[in-house]
Amino acid sequence: MKKYTVEQGIVAPLDRANVDTDLIIPKQFLKSIKRTGFGDNLFDELRYLDEGYLGQDISKRPKNPDFVLNKPRYQGSNILLARTNFGCGSSREHAPWALNEYGFRTVIAPSYADIFFNNSFKNGMLPVILPEDIVDQLFKECAANEGYQLTVDLAAQEVRTPSGQAFTFEIDSFRKHCLLNGLDDIGLTLQNADAIRAFEAQAKQSRPWVFQELQQ
Repeated sequence: MKKYTVEQGIVAPLDRANVDTDLIIPKQFLKSIKRTGFGDNLFDELRYLDEGYLGQDISKRPKNPDFVLNKPRYQGSNILLARTNFGCGSSREHAPWALNEYGFRTVIAPSYADIFFNNSFKNGMLPVILPEDIVDQLFKECAANEGYQLTVDLAAQEVRTPSGQAFTFEIDSFRKHCLLNGLDDIGLTLQNADAIRAFEAQAKQSRPWVFQELQQ
């Protein structure tokens, strides 16, 4: 998993509350357990004017010019600004996969659905929680300034604006450690690889018959 230290970039404002996981990545695209291949269909029902289905050539699909991610001023954005209860609905892990593959490693919102919140950390994303009045301020500044950028500093636990304002956010110390060091569940396990190998070697010596049966 890629380390998360400091992210700076253009902010895309998604000005709607209760964005559920089916809106983030619709159910018809969930036929794969790989973590790739979902970015093209992120917010599919909002991004395109036709009905999406698996295997479409997205280059030929009509885009919705009114949707934020299709507007020229938000191209290349890597920080998503959202409203309350982001990621509600079903527990699909494909939602953070789609956001991540599109280019969003950071979401800023006043609140999140619990399962989406947890899944984000496990997939190298940082869901930042800021008070609703500060999120309102960021939406207004983003609307007023084309190319509006924020800096998200995980080590300092700060979101910094172009004017120099800094807003602190809370994060569990273990999750922070994992993101800063690029450790997902597999990476955490591999930190104990030597101990695991030693245990297996000892088990083969003390219970060789078990491993003989497994080899057959």
